[in-house]
Amino acid sequence: MVRTYTELVQTDVMVFDKQGRFANGLTSADFELKIDGKPKSIEFFEKVVAGSVNEETQLAAARGSSARPSSPKANAPAPLDRGRPIFFYVDDIHMDPPGLQTTRKLITRFIDNEMGQNDEAAIASASGQVGFLQQLTDNKSVLRAALDRIKVRSFLVKDFDRPTMTAYQAELVANNDRDTVDYFVAATMRNMPGLSVTAAESLVTARARSLVKQTENSTANTLIGLEGLVRGANNLPGRKLVFFISGGFLLGDSSSDSRHTLQRITNEAARAGVVIYSMDARGLVASVVDASTEDGFDLTGRFSRSTSGEVLASQDGLNALAKDTGGRTVFNTNSLDAGLTRALKETATYYLLAWKPDPDAHHANKFRRIEVKIVGKPDYTVQVRRGFYDREPDPPATAKNEKREQPKKESEAAKSPEAQLRKAMLAPYPRRDIPVSMNLSYVNIPAKGPRLSTVLQVPHEVLTFAPLNGKQVAHVLVAGSVLDDKGNVGASFNNRLTIEAASIEAARDAPDPTYGYPIYLKPGLYQVRVGARDEQSGRSGTAHEWIEVPNISTGKLALSSLLMGVRTQPAISNASANDSGPDAVDLSVTHQFVPNGYLRFLVMVYNAARSATDGKPDLAVQVQIVRDRQPVITTPLRKISVDEIPDLGSIPYAAELSLSGIPSGRYLLNVTIVDRVAKQSASQQTRFEIE
Repeated sequence: MVRTYTELVQTDVMVFDKQGRFANGLTSADFELKIDGKPKSIEFFEKVVAGSVNEETQLAAARGSSARPSSPKANAPAPLDRGRPIFFYVDDIHMDPPGLQTTRKLITRFIDNEMGQNDEAAIASASGQVGFLQQLTDNKSVLRAALDRIKVRSFLVKDFDRPTMTAYQAELVANNDRDTVDYFVAATMRNMPGLSVTAAESLVTARARSLVKQTENSTANTLIGLEGLVRGANNLPGRKLVFFISGGFLLGDSSSDSRHTLQRITNEAARAGVVIYSMDARGLVASVVDASTEDGFDLTGRFSRSTSGEVLASQDGLNALAKDTGGRTVFNTNSLDAGLTRALKETATYYLLAWKPDPDAHHANKFRRIEVKIVGKPDYTVQVRRGFYDREPDPPATAKNEKREQPKKESEAAKSPEAQLRKAMLAPYPRRDIPVSMNLSYVNIPAKGPRLSTVLQVPHEVLTFAPLNGKQVAHVLVAGSVLDDKGNVGASFNNRLTIEAASIEAARDAPDPTYGYPIYLKPGLYQVRVGARDEQSGRSGTAHEWIEVPNISTGKLALSSLLMGVRTQPAISNASANDSGPDAVDLSVTHQFVPNGYLRFLVMVYNAARSATDGKPDLAVQVQIVRDRQPVITTPLRKISVDEIPDLGSIPYAAELSLSGIPSGRYLLNVTIVDRVAKQSASQQTRFEIE
């Protein structure tokens, strides 16, 4: 990714050998770097694993903003522990039903099989159909719901005159391609006897202008949405991968703004560390003309000549975005899955190069061309961004942006701490100035329904304490909102916490401030956004999390959330007990555990079927700890005792697992309950970390 206005400028480079494998073991001496054709000395060089815990540190070091990262500790989390941000931008404006079906299958396969344990993904559409679900998340239920919202939309440019003029032919007419103009002039004169050549050409030109305008509008909508996605990604750490899936689009005639928009997108992608892989959802296609296209009578071959370049023209924008951002194209193949798998693999590792910018870089508005070669290895393939601007290019001069409105002054109410915190919570991505931990869980309360509990926690060490009445005091403003899958706010809370301690030392040793908020709600998909603001420093932090609350009234086997905690009491054996209710676990908000410690959890089982012989449920449980889709611990299937459970409609199961011998890192706790009477199963999982 390219960063300017810092001590160094940096960019990411991928190198592959002739077998297409990432070229490991290269050093800075193997690289030849040129900026605008002039050799540049490489001031910083590093191999980076995308999504690793060290990526942010390495990127900061390459900008010269911090010291070179030290070597990782022996017990540090393995690569990919942080996860990668992956975006799918679906151009439903330029997609037919078969293309959308192909896209659905592709993204579904990614969600089910390709998405890493700690990866986050987002599905966005050019038309905005996804709505509030267009967010980066690791919740697969949210991603599936977002994909389901994308329907076929009829945005394709249509011409109702005869013979039909395609959008591409309209561009050729607008650019005065004589073969195309003469063909439609002749056809117009046959349909309208007595019309002069001049009048017929005037009609054809006006008809073409109308179609070109429609084309430009649809292309602008597609590119504006992509530009917004790329700009927003600048707030995320590390390198980002965007799959741009389209049925092809045209860039308009020579006067169109589309090419300038492409320029802005690729420049912003360089600054945000975004790599775009463009995919043509049409698959293997030789021509966009099919049986539904009405051909006119033409013995001269002008019609065939005017349509021969349409496929390539419709891929021009896709190709430019991929090549200019250091990605690839996946064109003319019915196997997009292979392209997606390849992209995930080859973008997982890259080399980071940094160099000193030219002295005039702060003041210039010049495009800098990047060239990278591997010395002495001509068979190696280098993927690198085409270049970047010293500053963001100015938008095209149009009447719309020549008169820009002056920004409105914020009212006093908008400047209040509460308003500033709410504004931070509304941002697309969480704010990390203060690390805020959040735990969401639900249980079904008889006669009341699902109860969602939100608990947030702020570390003591990030708060600002000040002396007051002989004590050290800090004030924290906390707030939160519960939103449904359409973004409607169903409930909200705010409070002011006061933390007191006898001294700064005592404050550091005290438990971290924690705030809980319970609410009863209907089954459904919800997002909870919380925030905390240190009143002394004015710093804020936010957190977002999704949760799906099942409908218990259906009678199907269902589970509560996994309530996870640490051992503070005698160990609970792997069996249910009368006192194993929702409050039996000392809840861990951060889900962080010490090495060789003990993990305690509880889950409630609802709607277990009863046996016809003794009227009791027959349930079994299996517990897994998983890392990077590989099981670390798998317990045998164990029967759950229900002998002393008074309410068989809500059966608690509590257990404790030793973490002895498990290295530091991020893991998934997966609990599966099998109903052997109803022959059903249900699972719940949650993430946790070993420090």
